[in-house]
Amino acid sequence: MRELVAERPGRQGSDYAELSRRIRSAGLLDRRPGRYGVRIALTAGFFAAAWAAVVLVGDSWAQPAVAVLLAVASTQVAFLGHDAGHRQMFRRRGPSELVGLLAGNLAVGLSYGWWVDKHNRHHANPNHVDEDPDVGAGALVWTPEQARATRGVARWLARWQAVLFFPMLLLEGLHLHVASLRAIVGRELDGRFRTPVRHRGVEALLLAAHTGLYAGALLLVMSPAKALVFAAVHQGLWGLYMGCSFAPNHKGMPMPTADDDLDFLRKQVLTSRNVRGGRLVDAALGGLNLQIEHHLFPNMPRGNLRRARPIVRAYCAERGIPYAEVGLVESYRQALAHLHAVGGRPPGRW
Repeated sequence: MRELVAERPGRQGSDYAELSRRIRSAGLLDRRPGRYGVRIALTAGFFAAAWAAVVLVGDSWAQPAVAVLLAVASTQVAFLGHDAGHRQMFRRRGPSELVGLLAGNLAVGLSYGWWVDKHNRHHANPNHVDEDPDVGAGALVWTPEQARATRGVARWLARWQAVLFFPMLLLEGLHLHVASLRAIVGRELDGRFRTPVRHRGVEALLLAAHTGLYAGALLLVMSPAKALVFAAVHQGLWGLYMGCSFAPNHKGMPMPTADDDLDFLRKQVLTSRNVRGGRLVDAALGGLNLQIEHHLFPNMPRGNLRRARPIVRAYCAERGIPYAEVGLVESYRQALAHLHAVGGRPPGRW
């Protein structure tokens, strides 16, 4: 893992401003509501078609195959919620929140307000060991210090976390549902809610509607045993797909601390990794493969990220800032190598 670059030669305060000027002059921050309207319609159609397949297949043990299709559709819907949370679709908050609530709470059962709060903190300080909630100690550890603090089963998990990473992602869907519920109902000892959620009542109703519609649809179409298998396959693969889409972006990249002196441009670029690929990779990963550009300009429409890439890459070369870009398999190898190293296992190649 390469070292963070603290020095900022040249006009330090204007580095990001100059890049932003170039991006803006190219029209890449302009909203594309028409394009997003088409994307929303296609994604909603895919999601509806997957549910139609559930009904058509009926009470059959072929349903787990349909669950795979629905897991893909659910993740694509979740990507729309991600874009809405960054206001990539519309400048106004109202339409963005409407899409986010429908995509997150109603369609996939994920609290939009909880996710926006958590994701904004990640964007503000990516990979920061004290500030980024995505690298806080939990089922996985991200630093040697976190690993040394573990005991018992947690210590065993830390040592084997690189091996267990992908199997553990099968539980990510369940984790997202539980975290969403806790965000909506969880309170501190003084009675205040733990997570700031703008539309708590609406989110609670939509999550309840999602749960009722999801369980009701499965039990109306198939036997309880088949419904349970369907839900396990669907939720497991949804969590796996979500995790595999987000994992290549920062895991194994430098992790700043309070001692690092980084401006916004370097903070975002040095901690992020792009994944090479064409339009198919863009679609499969929801544009998250262009993570450097996304972190520098989070409200840039997804369809403009690829056009911004050569501008950002050239600018980083001008300023002597390392620009990380690897293939998908290599990105996972680097992420697993980091997990292996910090977990306390003997050195080995991943």
